[in-house]
Amino acid sequence: MMTLPEVRNQVVIDIEFAVGTGARQHVACAMMGIATTTLRRWKPSNDEAVQIDQRPHTTRPAPANRLNDLERQRILSTCNEPDYCNVPPSQIVPRLADQGVYLASESSFYRVLKSAGQLQHRGRAKRKQSHIPTTHRAAKPNDVWMWDITYLPTRTIGQHYYLYMIEDLYSRCGVHWEVHETESGELASELISQAVLKRCELGERPVLHSDNGSPMKSFTMRAKLEALGIKPSYSRPRVSNDNPYIESMFRTVKYCPQCPSLGFADIASVRDWVSSVMRWYNEEHRHSARRFVTPGQRYRREDHVLLEKRRTVYQTAKEIPLAA
Repeated sequence: MMTLPEVRNQVVIDIEFAVGTGARQHVACAMMGIATTTLRRWKPSNDEAVQIDQRPHTTRPAPANRLNDLERQRILSTCNEPDYCNVPPSQIVPRLADQGVYLASESSFYRVLKSAGQLQHRGRAKRKQSHIPTTHRAAKPNDVWMWDITYLPTRTIGQHYYLYMIEDLYSRCGVHWEVHETESGELASELISQAVLKRCELGERPVLHSDNGSPMKSFTMRAKLEALGIKPSYSRPRVSNDNPYIESMFRTVKYCPQCPSLGFADIASVRDWVSSVMRWYNEEHRHSARRFVTPGQRYRREDHVLLEKRRTVYQTAKEIPLAA
């Protein structure tokens, strides 16, 4: 903080008066809120007035690592490409690093977008709010599964199709899904049977978490879980956000750019779209809660090698000297 010349001059006069009447200099300086070195710097070498603060007029060299115009334009062009226009810099930077490309840090991406007036929420969905339940923990794939049912709109008002989805907690990977015209415990029990047959090894059984919907707590579903040896888990009564991970997955899928805004024509088109978008979600979508690796990579335990390669790309980019 800069101090005006007239204020400096008055402070010096007051301290000199106090010292002249018997006060210790360091005590007088402390009472005025300055150090003794500051006093020596403020005191004029002769009878001239206190000099004006020269800090605002100092010529400071530009940072050595400042981006030039070409680099800034390259960042903007990359952010506006079709593959990246709907994702934030926190996803763009690791995606480029996975290709062996490093343009700048995530914070530099944000600064360039802000200076260009393009720093805004990307995508169709609203900004999400975090809620982290603490009941279950997953140390590896297939430790805990979560499942739920969501509506998919049709072109007929009031009519919906039902997407049944099971998600792995450890990786956030969609392990199995089906689309039906109704929701029922019988269809749900068939869903979990197919998921276990498809994903679980011999003797491997996850905890299955869900909310308190009627298909989830139906007699048929409970009997199927007991027959398979799967331990059920349910949300607390009257608590709407105890199954947030599967809801977050639905949010990502249903608000992605590929989702038709006018609804689906028939159940065949819904199933084709869900198969396509789940391939994208599992194998292309970088999950923010999993250090921006895809859920499929995390589920297959490929993330450790990938993250190490990414770290090497970042470290190499930091060590390379910038061109003069």
